[in-house]
Amino acid sequence: MCGICGFYSKQKESLQNLIIMNNTMVHRGPNDHGEIVMGCRRNEYSVGMAHRRLSIQDLSELGHQPMCSNNGRVTVVFNGEIYNFNDLKMKMKDYSFKSNCDTEVIIAAYLKWGIGFVDYLQGMFAIALFDKEEDILYLIRDRMGKKPLYYYLAAGSLYFSSELKPLMKNPHFHKQINEKVVGKFLYQQYINAPDTIFQDTYKLSPGEILKFQYGGTEKWTYWDIAEIHNHKRISSSYEEAKEELGNLMRDAVKARMVADVPVGGFLSGGYDSALVCAIAQSVSDSPIKTYSIGFYDEKLNEAPFAKQIAQYLGTNHTEHYISEKEMLNLVKSIPQYYDEPFADSSQICTMLVSKLAKENVTVVLTGDGGDELFGGYTIYEKLVSAQRKRIEGVALHYLLRLPLIRTKVDFCKIPFVYRVASESLDSRIKTQTGSRQYLEALDRILLSKEHDTYLEYVEGRYNENNWAYRRMLFDMDSYLPGDILCKVDRASMKYSLEARCPFLEKNVVEFSLRLPFEYKIADGESKKIIKDITHKYIPKKLLYRPKQGFSVPIEQWLRNELKEELLSYTDAAFLATQQIFNIHETQKFVNLFLRHGNAGENSGKNYGKFVWSYFIFQQWYQAWKSNSGCYI
Repeated sequence: MCGICGFYSKQKESLQNLIIMNNTMVHRGPNDHGEIVMGCRRNEYSVGMAHRRLSIQDLSELGHQPMCSNNGRVTVVFNGEIYNFNDLKMKMKDYSFKSNCDTEVIIAAYLKWGIGFVDYLQGMFAIALFDKEEDILYLIRDRMGKKPLYYYLAAGSLYFSSELKPLMKNPHFHKQINEKVVGKFLYQQYINAPDTIFQDTYKLSPGEILKFQYGGTEKWTYWDIAEIHNHKRISSSYEEAKEELGNLMRDAVKARMVADVPVGGFLSGGYDSALVCAIAQSVSDSPIKTYSIGFYDEKLNEAPFAKQIAQYLGTNHTEHYISEKEMLNLVKSIPQYYDEPFADSSQICTMLVSKLAKENVTVVLTGDGGDELFGGYTIYEKLVSAQRKRIEGVALHYLLRLPLIRTKVDFCKIPFVYRVASESLDSRIKTQTGSRQYLEALDRILLSKEHDTYLEYVEGRYNENNWAYRRMLFDMDSYLPGDILCKVDRASMKYSLEARCPFLEKNVVEFSLRLPFEYKIADGESKKIIKDITHKYIPKKLLYRPKQGFSVPIEQWLRNELKEELLSYTDAAFLATQQIFNIHETQKFVNLFLRHGNAGENSGKNYGKFVWSYFIFQQWYQAWKSNSGCYI
């Protein structure tokens, strides 16, 4: 896991500017760095490529990047890991390899198969590849979006990077906020690809390739969740599918344990991380290192369960109990490492467990992806119930359109399953509905009415009538890369720690997309097939309990320790300078939340996450506007 940045530009660029851009990502790659600026056949253009290295495979200087092909035609900078690089190497014996690293395999594969080489890769990757013979720059992002890749387009030039910080350091970058995505961020708590917080700046979407040549841009998708789900189904029995998935998971874990540095695992006490750590321990000759975070509040604390699982498996387990003070201390650093607004509060706990693991290892295995692939979130079960009420939902939808009824009914007091069934009949957003009160609040506090829709009108691309399954596919396309994987990438990279996700192995994902719904959720049982596989390694009694996850007391903080800072962000002069939020409505909304606490249904108690998103956006804006921290 590393960091990359560079440009294909007809602006005046310099090696020194490229070095400055690259130095903003020392945390992503503290072991080595490299920068190069090359000319093009059209003299007005130049190409710069830079890399920060976190050494994982082939720790020698032979793994240095930017890396060039033997014939000088291809130059690559690459962030990630190609787990099948040794297998690919065997297919390219005609290429004279100088190293034992996966970067050189990327070069050889491109020379052998052209840009179609990406179909052969298994792993996580963000790749920038420059073909000097054609003067073409390719940007490539892995299938599930594990590795980030940003790009900025201006005046016929392209700039790219693993984070926004390098782009902001380039003298040609204009930090103009993309106000159209602010509302969607407040609602979702993250900004989904291809959007970013800045104008003319984008994220490459998962499974996407961008081609850039002399100012011209072309993009296409080489791997797509909807396409795979829509065209393939397995005919295996449940027992056959369970055995095959178990073998695929075992292969995925083994591949991710290959490294020239120590490898450990996050162990939360839930099924996904437990399965990953159980398989890792079963294939290891010695106890693997596992790490857990504990809370002093027993209602939130999963550490004792994780410890029991670790003892059963025989891992070398380390746990650290964190206080609110430790968590609060990290809040101020959020804009520095999440360099566009990001409000999933579990980022704080993820940073702390990453810090703990980094004391002993450089690579950790995680259980990320298990919930989205196999139905682990409670929303999926709620959607199953909501779909059963779809006929009543249609009737309620039209009933609520009557002015006399609409003015007398408090929509947020209607049971959630009926809200989902009735709020919208548009199949493109069906599984994202049920929270009209949030959308109406956004309309009130946002100054501009010319904003992007808060919802993603994409569900029609999934040929799936089951609402819960459709939402799982949607989450794989959006929430997983935009929130979960972004959170883990920034949190782990803060401490120069590489996080690997066996559930996101290509073969595992594609197999999951072909599974019948009832293999995932049946009779109210979520993640059925994953639970049954896990029980082969760990007794059911050590795992069977309600899902918890990381929890942070954001409402308590906003009403106490962070209250003064929150109020400063609603100051009339501050809001007037921003010209993003309606002053009166924003102050009214925040004061309602602060004043009434948890007194009643309409007091603002349901808006804790919403107010937290607003706080995080303003904190980010203040850091960006004042040029403090990393925004220099």
